[in-house]
Amino acid sequence: MPPLTIVFDLDGTLVDTAPDLVATLNVVLGRAGLRPVAYADARPMVGGGARVMVERGINANGRLLPAAEIDRLERDFITHYADHIAVHSQPFDGVEATLDQLAENGCRLAVCTNKLEWLSLRLLDALGLRPKFRAICGADTFGVSKPDPTILNRTIERAGGDRTHAIMIGDSSTDIATARAAGIPVIAVDFGYSDIPVAELKPDRVVSAFSELPETIFRVLSTG
Repeated sequence: MPPLTIVFDLDGTLVDTAPDLVATLNVVLGRAGLRPVAYADARPMVGGGARVMVERGINANGRLLPAAEIDRLERDFITHYADHIAVHSQPFDGVEATLDQLAENGCRLAVCTNKLEWLSLRLLDALGLRPKFRAICGADTFGVSKPDPTILNRTIERAGGDRTHAIMIGDSSTDIATARAAGIPVIAVDFGYSDIPVAELKPDRVVSAFSELPETIFRVLSTG
């Protein structure tokens, strides 16, 4: 049997990036003459990539803007965020220890995110997590985003894994839909950015702490 490949979502799963993403969103909205979005309202906007977050911020203002203006705001968002990517962002509790435990047990670790690849690398570098992953793939890596299963399948391939012995870890409906489309088991964390309880999305299992993950992965694989 090939080594198990564990593919993690990034924002809301591995790292609590919402503080820096929401701050960036509000800077960009302010420059465009729009109202800031309260943190509690903006937190569930995270996870679809920069453009989706900008569009959600505009919608929260009850506005419609032309595509060219959204393009400009997206570029502004990326530029500002890149310069403030790890001001307040931190790995969730237990992430580093759990990743090390999984690697020590022979698992291949990878990241599959709708964040741009270069931003993902910059974030994980800033937090000292990059060396833990065999592959880090973003929305621009293969030209497709989640929930298209292509990005997940090719991330597994890039990590040197086998999709018949892989599992996805995420926090949102997008992650669960991606795994389902790829025919791969999925475990959801309940502390991420989903706007509804992840248990309602029917992943294979739900965990409330990273320390629960190794045993939960074993249970998912042992029960098929």
